[in-house]
Amino acid sequence: MPTVSNLCHAMESIAPLQYAAEWDNVGLLVGRRDASISKVLLCIDLTSAVLQEATESGVQAIVAYHPTIFTPRTRMSDEDRGGDLLLSLIEAGIAVYSPHTALDAAAGGMTDWLIEAVGEGAVSPIESASELGPSETLMIVTYTPRDRVDEVRAAMASAGAGRIGEYTHCSTAIDSSGTFRGEDGTNPVVGQAGELESVEETRLMMVCGQAALAVAVAALRAAHPYEEPPVHVVPLAGRPMHDTGSGRVTRLDSPLRLEQIIDRYKARLGVTTMRVVEGIGGPQKHTTIGCCPGAGGAMLAAAERVGATVFVTGEMRHHDVLAARERGTSVLLAGHTNTERGYLPLLRSRLEGALPNCEIGVSAADITPWVDA
Repeated sequence: MPTVSNLCHAMESIAPLQYAAEWDNVGLLVGRRDASISKVLLCIDLTSAVLQEATESGVQAIVAYHPTIFTPRTRMSDEDRGGDLLLSLIEAGIAVYSPHTALDAAAGGMTDWLIEAVGEGAVSPIESASELGPSETLMIVTYTPRDRVDEVRAAMASAGAGRIGEYTHCSTAIDSSGTFRGEDGTNPVVGQAGELESVEETRLMMVCGQAALAVAVAALRAAHPYEEPPVHVVPLAGRPMHDTGSGRVTRLDSPLRLEQIIDRYKARLGVTTMRVVEGIGGPQKHTTIGCCPGAGGAMLAAAERVGATVFVTGEMRHHDVLAARERGTSVLLAGHTNTERGYLPLLRSRLEGALPNCEIGVSAADITPWVDA
């Protein structure tokens, strides 16, 4: 029988947690990893109604898109709704996992689902996530005589430097010329103390992680023939990913009028109305569309910088909408969870493939909290 740990691994393969926003609280929030599960319930918001649905149907784990625990708690009791909900989950033995912004950012995640509604086009993140493995966060650079480069490379590799994914001993070696002058009392390998010397060297560069840095540098020094080996440690910036990150922008193959975009989103989200603000002086037809699930106003300026003239999200602040209109950007607001809940059936299908011996359901009690009146 699958366990909570299996569920966590399945979710992390769909939405790797390292891509979540720094302010977010994602992953396993409640429960024991070794607990067995046979039923999992998916929802956007874990409300008391969803909890009742879960307990009545014998669910052992809930994947709640929005974190059930978000702000720090100093106590957990039945004196408030949040504490009472957590106590009930623990007493019922129900684990809770939240992917939130990790699922937004992931390739094939919620934001990709949202941008697909508008039609065919070239899709990319509005703000790309960085891709840099833990063994590639630094670069160690040294200079060694050309006949000793293999020895130094092997020593550094044995200490953990030069690992990229499943490859080891990765390095770059460039021939160069170096100069030095040793002070009195030094014992240079080449030339004499007190004299300016020139030597043909190889510049050796190998990536390394912070955890292996000290050992790798020690190995370099031990294998290097120089009395004072040159060692430079350079931090590396992350590589932007083409399919992972915050928000999405699509450059449509065929431009659309605003009315056409509205109709396509109504159909995708299953809503009959949307709040629409048309940008002043905007184009008659739109080629570049940006989107972000939920409350995506923070992504608007970045979407405009990459050319978006229409921005789709759940909700935005009033004054941000006014400013967008003045800049000529049209804004479509469908309601916070309306831009999220439609992804749950797709998530269910993906989890069913990863957890074949587990029943995955989508909550019927998880609904938009407001109604039109």
